[in-house]
Amino acid sequence: MPAAPADSAIYRRLFSEEDSARLFSDSAELRAMLLVEGALAQVQGQLGLIPADAAAFIHRAALEVQLDPSALAVETAINGVPVPGFVAAFRNAMNAPDFAQYAHWGATSQDIMETALILRLRQLTTLWQTRLSGLLVALATLAQTHADLPVAARTYGQVATPGSFGALVADWGMPILRHSARLDALRPDLLVVSLGGAAGTLSAMGPMGPEVRAALAQALGLGDPGGSWHSQRDRIAAFAGWMAGLAASLGKIGEDLILMSQSGIAEVRLAGAGGSSTMPQKQNPVAPSALVALSRHAIGLAGMITAAGLHRQSRDGAAWFGEWLSLPQLCITLARALEIAENLAQTLTPLPGPMAALIEDPLGLIHAEALSFALADSLPRPQAQARVKALCAEASATQTALVSLVQRDFPGRNWPALLTPAQQMGEAPAIARRFATAAKAAVGTR
Repeated sequence: MPAAPADSAIYRRLFSEEDSARLFSDSAELRAMLLVEGALAQVQGQLGLIPADAAAFIHRAALEVQLDPSALAVETAINGVPVPGFVAAFRNAMNAPDFAQYAHWGATSQDIMETALILRLRQLTTLWQTRLSGLLVALATLAQTHADLPVAARTYGQVATPGSFGALVADWGMPILRHSARLDALRPDLLVVSLGGAAGTLSAMGPMGPEVRAALAQALGLGDPGGSWHSQRDRIAAFAGWMAGLAASLGKIGEDLILMSQSGIAEVRLAGAGGSSTMPQKQNPVAPSALVALSRHAIGLAGMITAAGLHRQSRDGAAWFGEWLSLPQLCITLARALEIAENLAQTLTPLPGPMAALIEDPLGLIHAEALSFALADSLPRPQAQARVKALCAEASATQTALVSLVQRDFPGRNWPALLTPAQQMGEAPAIARRFATAAKAAVGTR
């Protein structure tokens, strides 16, 4: 097993999503840093902070030069950041020392790296908005199509009362709907430029510093935070927290599908289930299992990023390195979880036959709650509940259907007509349809 599954030829399709992983490659980071350096020089030239001809040359060079990531490895290990080696290589590649001296004017390594990161997070979250929309549409379709399909609701792993498969899907989808809205709200605060200079004061740029920062933000299509956020890690922590929350919601889908597809239950059929190397009969729930594992991994990584918020003084290498080790893997992990969840929602098939069989098992104990409320019409509620509890115990002990025992003890009422899933689903069908309507409306406004 390689240290980074996203870079593995064997495991990357299981644990990584290609479009998102590409944004965290060495080449993507260098290209983003070049864009930042070019834009910085351009706005500094426009504001007269550096010569206009040098600014134009640096901006053009940033779009054209190609740098070798491996050539930065030695200096990065020494300096703790790639930017000193990167700036030296960039200046050398320009082959114009008189112009190149103005590259990186007044900025610090963290400015370039973090603005480059934010540029890539903008692309990433745009991808995710599309993926979330696809997931919501697929879940809405499932919920609406199967709003009236009875399925056994379970609490503590035990059959509770009849529900609907559409309502179960709505239970998966409503948190996703809220996470999608939260991402829309989170992006403006996250997608801001970083420009603070050596200690966050922009001292090297003099009184023009705030103007340069605002112009750089405009040039890159980012927000202006109004100051340095070098040691203020709440934006990154909030983003990590959002990812952890979404991962947990996606993981629930996987957990439920593992249980619903297990032998003896088989309430759903999974497309493309995995096989065993030795047991030909097996159809393993690989995708839901990967979804659960990825979700747990994402939650753990998010905790590491939260811990990195303990940022000493104006810049803390240890805390910052902690983010580097965790954030890319968290993003790639969540991206793959989103991809799996969308595919599952699009290909999942509920199986009405097994669902009905598990509701109408030989004993019919799933109808106990409905029976206790029906008896409360003629008995005090505690007494009705006690009688039903005793009948359930007798049904289990004698293997006699609950409805037969009820007819024996309380004749004169059409108990089989009452004790049906259609009579006991309550608001479940409406829950499914409300979610479907809300999800489609939310996606339609994007």
